[in-house]
Amino acid sequence: MVEWITSEGLTGYPEAVAFMEARAEAIAAGQAPEAVWLVEHPPLYTAGTSARPEDLHSPDRFPVFPSKRGGQYTYHGPGQRVVYVMLDVGARGRDVRCFVRQLEAWVIAALAEFNVAGHIRDGRVGVWVERPDRPRRTDGGLAEDKIAAIGIRLRKWVSFHGISINVEPDLEHFSGIVPCGIRDFGVTSLVDLGLPVGMADLDVALRRGFDQVFAAEARPACRTAAAE
Repeated sequence: MVEWITSEGLTGYPEAVAFMEARAEAIAAGQAPEAVWLVEHPPLYTAGTSARPEDLHSPDRFPVFPSKRGGQYTYHGPGQRVVYVMLDVGARGRDVRCFVRQLEAWVIAALAEFNVAGHIRDGRVGVWVERPDRPRRTDGGLAEDKIAAIGIRLRKWVSFHGISINVEPDLEHFSGIVPCGIRDFGVTSLVDLGLPVGMADLDVALRRGFDQVFAAEARPACRTAAAE
């Protein structure tokens, strides 16, 4: 059984990390069930293990926290749903690539509930949406914006950190960093796409898609896709 936890208001980042690390340790020891934790943070930047100093444009704008998750700089703030996943990857097949693909598929399934097509792009982490309403890129391709970021860490085969999905954050706040080290692409949100979606709506979509994506029978298909 996976425990779902939803925190009201804004959760401080250090407090969130402390909770995740303690819960992951308890899961690994068989002392607590797996958990999915839904939070919002006050405005802040986090630096993943691959963060480059030159990608932090505004170091004094918001607090900057080093993070043990993979990836580079990212922004968290009000209007963004952060989904922390404390799951036993060891018991779920010990396939990290498959697990990341499942996280991606979960985000895409949640977005599909609002008729938003999410995409995964080689060399660009996260989930992206095409913007036919914007000028095309210099290579002729459709403009694309990032709507969700993914960054995890494993300890004793238990995951923590996770996903952030933009519902209605202040998108200008992303200008203080190069989000995930990716230049030449924008950032969007569900509301920016013209959808009257609230946090509770997204939470329902996430709950609905979780069992389908993370069901035991979904793992062989994930491994097949990863091997192709």
